[in-house]
Amino acid sequence: MIRAKVAAMTLGPENHDRDAAGLRYVYPVVSRRSGGVSVGINLNPNNACNWRCVYCQVPGLVRGKAPAIDLVLLERELRALLEPIVHGDWLARHAPEGARRLNDVAFSGNGEPTSAREFPAAVALARRVLRELGLADSTALVLITNGSLVHRPEVQEGLRELARGRGEVWFKVDRATDAGMRAVNDTAPGLERVRANLRTSCALAPTWVQTCLFARDGAPPSEEELSALLEFLAHEAGPHGPRGVLLYGLARPSHQPEAPSLARLSADWLENFATRLRARGLETRVFP
Repeated sequence: MIRAKVAAMTLGPENHDRDAAGLRYVYPVVSRRSGGVSVGINLNPNNACNWRCVYCQVPGLVRGKAPAIDLVLLERELRALLEPIVHGDWLARHAPEGARRLNDVAFSGNGEPTSAREFPAAVALARRVLRELGLADSTALVLITNGSLVHRPEVQEGLRELARGRGEVWFKVDRATDAGMRAVNDTAPGLERVRANLRTSCALAPTWVQTCLFARDGAPPSEEELSALLEFLAHEAGPHGPRGVLLYGLARPSHQPEAPSLARLSADWLENFATRLRARGLETRVFP
């Protein structure tokens, strides 16, 4: 029998240690965006991602894709963590007051989860476990993604499966120029590819845009970059577009070479930009 082991500490939004439960694929965190405990599913235990965001907190990040996933082990681990949360005192022992509720199961982790060949099967597995534990109506299923692989049929299959189970997509759009994406995400897929993939995601599952803004070398993003981002997101607003924007700042230290040049922006600064987004018809939630 697999037993989840959590360090003798209270979880918090500043600590997203993927090894906290001593498991290969599953880990608990307190999420700023979910407002409670999120059980993460890490399909990239090899620390491989097809992007390299400068604010990424994954140590030893490498370029690549997810390895083969042991779905039997993943299911055992997911049950091993969820069962004491549902039937025991896990939340009282490990979650801070005010966050003692299970909010979601999230495909996130140390790389791009949709790069796993088993991604659709993993979503179906998670849905089944939530249903069997009586959590299907109370616990959301979330995909946190850079959106770069949404054009692939197998990823779209996973999004359809996600949508069947109260699921939603958090689709990363940090910048809306090629230069901005290179500087922040170390990639330049092209704005039209981002737009097409975002629209596909919105058509297949409820989708939020997640955007990270921060200071670099002591300065916030340029007005040129902010205006481009604003125009891109406003153009996608509407009944068939994203539900809104999750606007967040830096909460944990980057493990990338650029880390010394990065700093948090104030809550007021983020709120000011959120006001501009709201004025263009985009519901915006701020997580400093």
